[in-house]
Amino acid sequence: MSKLWTWVNERMAVNEVIENHLTKYYAPKNFNFFYFFGSLAMLVLVNQLITGIWLTMSYEPSAAGAFASVEYIMRDVDYGWLLRYLHSTGASAFFVVVYLHMLRGIMYGSYQKPRELVWLFGMLIYLVLMGEAFMGYLLPWGQMSYWGAQVIISLFGAIPFIGPDLAQWVRGDYLISGITLNRFFALHVIALPIVLLGLVVLHLIALHEVGSNNPLGVDIKKAKDESGKPLDGIPFHPYYTVKDIVGVVVFLFVFCTIVFFFPEMGGYFLEHPNFEVANQLKTPDHIAPVWYFTPFYAILRAVPAIGGSAFPGVLAMGASIAVLFVLPWLDRSPVRSIRYKGWMSKLWLAIFCIVFVILGILGAIPGNDTRTLISQICTVLYFAFFILMPFYTRMEKTKAVPERIPG
Repeated sequence: MSKLWTWVNERMAVNEVIENHLTKYYAPKNFNFFYFFGSLAMLVLVNQLITGIWLTMSYEPSAAGAFASVEYIMRDVDYGWLLRYLHSTGASAFFVVVYLHMLRGIMYGSYQKPRELVWLFGMLIYLVLMGEAFMGYLLPWGQMSYWGAQVIISLFGAIPFIGPDLAQWVRGDYLISGITLNRFFALHVIALPIVLLGLVVLHLIALHEVGSNNPLGVDIKKAKDESGKPLDGIPFHPYYTVKDIVGVVVFLFVFCTIVFFFPEMGGYFLEHPNFEVANQLKTPDHIAPVWYFTPFYAILRAVPAIGGSAFPGVLAMGASIAVLFVLPWLDRSPVRSIRYKGWMSKLWLAIFCIVFVILGILGAIPGNDTRTLISQICTVLYFAFFILMPFYTRMEKTKAVPERIPG
């Protein structure tokens, strides 16, 4: 085995890769709870890939057979119910850990120089993940899958000039049909996963090139010993690999509890109308996307139509995601971590988090005048967090950042 490893290593430099990205990759010694979510995102990604491959073995991507094949998986395939619940729960778990991972990046300024590319690759991962989730949402061919996709795709039609043609191009037909299902299946299981894996690799390469941030925002590369090792850093392996195992165990305990006892989560993970086959002649009482899209759906509904066109709402929804990409250039603070920023940054971050949760709730329930007004207020506050950031981050008084990580 030793000779075989030497033979392989001479041709692939496996040892060098392991050392650069694991055993000799020095990370700050003060990682906290929020730094679990990067590794947990990798864990959920692996779960989605493995369970997705097994599900495709029994799934039929056609309008006539999709719903029946899902029922077949649930009822007749050995442990098919488990595979489906692992995959459906994994989709929601993916967005939970990604949202918390993004929150950590915003809290500790992990998008600031020199980590702009790390943030941009992360945002591209988020964008592709949304596309992957949307494509997979149609595949069960249930009532909510069909009508939810119908509503989202119809939004493309609101774009001036090219909208109708673009919506038809996305569908591949004049309405959602087996053609749409088939192309969404191809994108969901082949094209987008390849792009997603490539972006994850680029995200990690960019991260390991500039080094990990930490809760204090201290650059550990500034203080090194005689051998060039950071004085405030520790090897990722074994210290953080062992620590991440603890996070994985806790996560799997919660994840498996949901899978075995609450896989539908009251209709938020698996909507009740989706247990009924898609019917073009019967519209559900309330059409709403899955919970992880509802904040942006609430922004869409909050913006009034102009001249009967929903384009302003579509534009606002797109802008609410696009603005995240320019975050590294909006923050003008001389410090990274929220711990050393002024009270205005802390207040606006708290407002942003509360508003995002409220929008998520409002997007999941039927609208009325009061809810629409609240959505409009929350939408204004959502964008105000980003638009005002160059001003309040530059104006506020910050605390002195320590040269070294204490302890």
